[in-house]
Amino acid sequence: MAHEHKLEIFRGLWKFKSNTQKIWGVLAFLTAVTAVEVALGILKPAILVNTDILGMKLLNWIFIILTLVKAYYIAWDFMHLRDEKSALRRAIVWTPIFLVLYLIFILLFEADYIYNIYKDGYVAWEF
Repeated sequence: MAHEHKLEIFRGLWKFKSNTQKIWGVLAFLTAVTAVEVALGILKPAILVNTDILGMKLLNWIFIILTLVKAYYIAWDFMHLRDEKSALRRAIVWTPIFLVLYLIFILLFEADYIYNIYKDGYVAWEF
């Protein structure tokens, strides 16, 4: 039994006539997001590098968010999650997002602790 896939992206904002056109549309979107990431990585705007949010540079937060957007969209379109039941979609998508947020929390918490240990002079900066 053949299953008909939806030929639209962004909740119907872009509609395509064939699967080939849809693949090219998704490729264009992912290429644009990657180009923004690469441009920000090369240019490193001072406003983004010098602004700290929750102990991390704003530029790093932008990279993390754009990477999550790409991962979500790859799973949504290429793994055909849009055609699955909502409970399965949530289980597959939200689990890694919460895992990434938890790992970011650990990274920030532990890095701050290590920095304070070295800053207060308990251990020498000898590596």
